Amino acid sequence: MTKTNIKRNILLNPGPSTTTDSVKFAQVVPDICPREKEFGSLMKGLREDLVKIVHGDLEEYTSVLFCGSGTINIDVCINSLVPEGKKVLVVNNGAYSTRAVEVCQYYGLSHIDLKFPVDEIPDLSVVEETLKQNPDIALVHTTHNETGTGILNPIREIGALAHKYGAIFTVDTTSTYAMRPINVHEDNIDFCMASAQKGLMAFTGLSFVVGRTSIIEKSKEYPKRSYYCNLYMQYDFFERTGEMHFTPPVQTIYATLEALKEYWAEGEEAKWARHTRVFNAINDGLDELGFRQVIKPEWRAGLVSSAIYPDDPNWDFEKVHDYCYERGFTIYPGKISTTNTFRLCALGAIDEQDIRDFFVVFKEALKEFNIVTPVVYNK
Repeated sequence: MTKTNIKRNILLNPGPSTTTDSVKFAQVVPDICPREKEFGSLMKGLREDLVKIVHGDLEEYTSVLFCGSGTINIDVCINSLVPEGKKVLVVNNGAYSTRAVEVCQYYGLSHIDLKFPVDEIPDLSVVEETLKQNPDIALVHTTHNETGTGILNPIREIGALAHKYGAIFTVDTTSTYAMRPINVHEDNIDFCMASAQKGLMAFTGLSFVVGRTSIIEKSKEYPKRSYYCNLYMQYDFFERTGEMHFTPPVQTIYATLEALKEYWAEGEEAKWARHTRVFNAINDGLDELGFRQVIKPEWRAGLVSSAIYPDDPNWDFEKVHDYCYERGFTIYPGKISTTNTFRLCALGAIDEQDIRDFFVVFKEALKEFNIVTPVVYNK
C-alpha cells in the first residue's frame, strides 16, 4: 500500500478531532463482509477494550456498539432503560443535557428537567431534594463535560445520590471518554457513552454505550420504544452472534482498532497529561490576549475553553474563523443562547506546540481585521 502525504489540519472544535496518519490509513483494507467470522472476532476485542478504558470489570460491565453520532447513545439509554410508569431526572446545565430532555419529550417519557445555569455546577442539595420528592425516578442523567461551555459536572456525587434513592445513573461522557480518566466503579456510573471520533481520535460513525450487563438484561422486560435504538436488542444480538444487528461502519471500526492500539501505547495518564498541556496552552494564549471565558477556572473540565466575543466593532467570528481555517486551524462557534462565544478544544492528536502555532495565526487574524489587543470589554 502506497501512502501519500496528507495535509495536517489542527481541529480545535469539540470533535471530530485531529487524527494520526496511521489511524487514517487503517481504513484502507481489503473489502470484507461484516458478517464474516474474521470481522466478528475484531468486534469482540473492541468491545472489551471499550470497557477497560473506563476501568470496568468485564464480569459486570459490557459495551454495546451503534452506528451513528454521539446523540444516538443518549437516545438508546433513555428510551431503553426506563421501566413502565417510571420517571427520568435530567440534571441539566447545558446543551447536551438539554438534548436528553428532548429525547424524553419525543418518546413521551415522564421526566423532570432540573435546570441550572449553564455557567454553574449543579446544586447537589437540589438534586437530592428532587430525588427525595419523586420516588418514581428510575433514571438520572447528566453530562460529564458540557462542551457547549467546558464545565465539569460532579458526576461521582450525582451518581451516589442516584443510587441512594434507587435510580440508575447514566452519564454522557462523549467529550471526556479516553481523555479525562474515568472509573465507572469509583464514579458511581451505571452507563457511560462516547463516539469514536472524540477521545479515541478515530472517525465518525461508531458510537458505544458502556454499562452494567445486569441492568441491560433486566431491561428486556421494559417497554420497547425504538426498534433501531433498543439497547437490549443490540446487546443480545452481539452476545448470540458476535455481530452488530445492523450493518456496522466497517472502515470506522478498523480505524478505531488502530486508535485503540495508539491509546494503550500512549497510556491513560500520559494522554491526559498531553490534553492538559494543550488546554493550559489554550488558556495561556486567551489570557495573554485578554479574552474572558464563561466558566471559572476551577469548574473547567480541562478540555474546552469557551471565550466571550470582545466588544469590538471590528470583531467578526466568521472572518477570524476563515482566516485561521485557510491556514490549517479550525475554531468553533459557541453553544450558549444568551452569550456570544467561540470555543477552543484540547481534543485530538495535538500537543502544546500546535497551540503555539495556532496563536501565531490567530494574532495575525486579529491584526488583519483591526481588532484591538488586548481585546476590549465594555463592562
